[in-house]
Amino acid sequence: MVACAEGLGVPRGSGMFKHALRAIGFHSEENIAAKVDNLKKTLMWSDAEVAIAVSRDPHVLRTSKDMLQRRSDFLISEVGLQPTYIAHRPVMLCLSLEGRLRPRYYVVKFLKDNGLLMRDLSYYTVVTLTEKAFVERFICPHKEAAPHLSEDYAAARKGEMPTNFRFV
Repeated sequence: MVACAEGLGVPRGSGMFKHALRAIGFHSEENIAAKVDNLKKTLMWSDAEVAIAVSRDPHVLRTSKDMLQRRSDFLISEVGLQPTYIAHRPVMLCLSLEGRLRPRYYVVKFLKDNGLLMRDLSYYTVVTLTEKAFVERFICPHKEAAPHLSEDYAAARKGEMPTNFRFV
């Protein structure tokens, strides 16, 4: 297991090493190789990018094939992120698509499209904020200009697509 974790790019002395051991602990070498191949195929990553991602968040190895595909489709096709950007911020692949990634993207896009958010924030910053910080920073300041934003965000987090978030 130790050799396998190091082979995946997680150095023995790093803080992520124990997480890597947990991520691969109950899998065969063939299963781990299949997961690595799936990361490379799904996200168009090189071996180096897989090593970067796994060393930063070994939990990406625990993400199911279906969930990885859905998240990568959203992040690459809809949000427009580059695979290399995702490799350096792999925690995004472990966040809830329905509960965090998609609703926050819609809120920020809505605010930008309506001229309520002038500065360009990194998507990573937006999705890694705590729920409280996100609401305080992106929902509360716009209560007057966008009175339904809070309800629309709550609905989006439940998997519903509010009409105010529909983009043409």
